[in-house]
Amino acid sequence: MSFMQNFCTLYIVRHGETEWNVKKIIQGNEDIPLNKKGESQAKELAKKLRHIKFDVIFSSDLIRAKRTAEIINIEKKLIVQTTKALKERYFGKYQGKSFAVNNEMIKLINNLKMFTGPGLKEVETDESIILRLTTFLREIAVAYSNKTVLIVSHGGPMRTLLIHLGFANYDNFTEGHINNLAYIKLKSDGVEFFVEETKGIKIKKSS
Repeated sequence: MSFMQNFCTLYIVRHGETEWNVKKIIQGNEDIPLNKKGESQAKELAKKLRHIKFDVIFSSDLIRAKRTAEIINIEKKLIVQTTKALKERYFGKYQGKSFAVNNEMIKLINNLKMFTGPGLKEVETDESIILRLTTFLREIAVAYSNKTVLIVSHGGPMRTLLIHLGFANYDNFTEGHINNLAYIKLKSDGVEFFVEETKGIKIKKSS
C-alpha cells in the first residue's frame, strides 16, 4: 500500500524453546536459557529470514530472547540491543510453578486486563504490558521510519499486543497458541499499527 511506504516494518519474534517450556513451568521473568531444540529453532528461523535486510535488532533482556536474537543475527552482523520493555509478564509467586497445578489461576490472569483479589496483586496486568510495549514500538517506528526492525520478545506480550490491536480476543486466543519462533509482521508510523502477517500463531475461528 503506497500510503505505508514510509512506515517502519517490524518483525516481532517469540524466543526459542526452553526446558521450562517443555515441562510446562511458568517462566515469567525467570531467566531460563534455550535448550538444544530452541537453539536449532532459532537457526532455522535465521535461514528463513536470511533474505530480509534488518536495519536494527532489539531483544528482551531475558537470556532466552537475547540468545534467539544473537543466533538470528549471526549473518546480519548487527548489534543486539536489549530492553526491559520487551520482557515477559511478571507472574509473581506463580513463576517456577507448574501450569497444570495453577491452570485455573493462569487462565484468569490471561483473561483479565486488570486483576483484583488475593494472589494477583503482584502479577503484571495486560494494561501494564501494553503500555510498555506500545510505547517502545511507537518510539522505534518513528526512529526507524522506512526501515526494517527485528524484535525478539515473548508469548505473553505478543498475545496481549494482538488482542490490543483487535487481531484476536480473549475468547479465541489462549496463551499456548503462539509457538516458539512464531512471529508477527507489523507496519507502523508510530501512531497506527497494521498486522501484515503472522506465522506460527493459531487463533480459533468463530463458530
